[in-house]
Amino acid sequence: MVRKSIISAGLTSAILIAAQFALMLPASAQARNETPTEAPSIAPPAGTPSASTRRFAIRFLTDSEFPPFHYYDEDGVLTGFDVDLARAICLELGTQCEIRALPWNELLPALRRGEADAVIAAQRITPSLLKDFDITDRYFYTAAWFAGLRGGQRQAITPELLERRRIAVARGSPHEAYLRTFFRESAIETTETVEQAREAVRQGRADLVFGDGIGLVFWVNGSLSQDCCELKGGPFFEPKFFGDGLAITVPRQDVELKRMINRTLERLRRSGRYEELILRYFPNRIF
Repeated sequence: MVRKSIISAGLTSAILIAAQFALMLPASAQARNETPTEAPSIAPPAGTPSASTRRFAIRFLTDSEFPPFHYYDEDGVLTGFDVDLARAICLELGTQCEIRALPWNELLPALRRGEADAVIAAQRITPSLLKDFDITDRYFYTAAWFAGLRGGQRQAITPELLERRRIAVARGSPHEAYLRTFFRESAIETTETVEQAREAVRQGRADLVFGDGIGLVFWVNGSLSQDCCELKGGPFFEPKFFGDGLAITVPRQDVELKRMINRTLERLRRSGRYEELILRYFPNRIF
């Protein structure tokens, strides 16, 4: 599972990688507490017109255990791609921004109770989510990648290229299903966990590992890989296997907020601000 995979790779590696490419998006210091923590409100710049005369602030919920999307940095400040994207949305709209961190399994119940306006927490678009909530336009694509030992000729990966090549993949994962559908002539070697699949490549027991792009980019750049490997080919997109991406979750009845956020996401893309955030937290483009 993507969430567990990234957490297991270690918070320190994620922080170091993200910090290396920091673009200094404004953030306020915040100490970490045992109770759910609220990031300081960000007031709109002086003279900025409000996008909605009746909405003074947007209350976002996230969690704090999924770097680089949302986590506490070494100073105890809630940060990450999702957190900074929420701040950018508020600044673009000219509204105050309230961001609170709750445990993952408390986010949607809190939104349902009206304790927040939106959840931005690397939430995958799923049928079960859409039964009870609405979502904004997708703000992040989920892709799969191959990774292998460093070096060698760089070339596009095709089923023909990988005939009889040993590919490690987590058993029962959507990535295994994808390989068995499109890479049938490869030697698919399954492991119990994603970590074991990666180790198989590092130790030379497999030629490649196939998995979630986010997890792999932080593995190849982190200490656990021991600088053995790099991304190969890709990215591979297939909603049937890897999902439709990530979106901001909003109450079904708040049509105005959904429209506001969608328009703002488009403006952030056109202005280049979205690209800045991507490169800050994902220096190796994974989609």
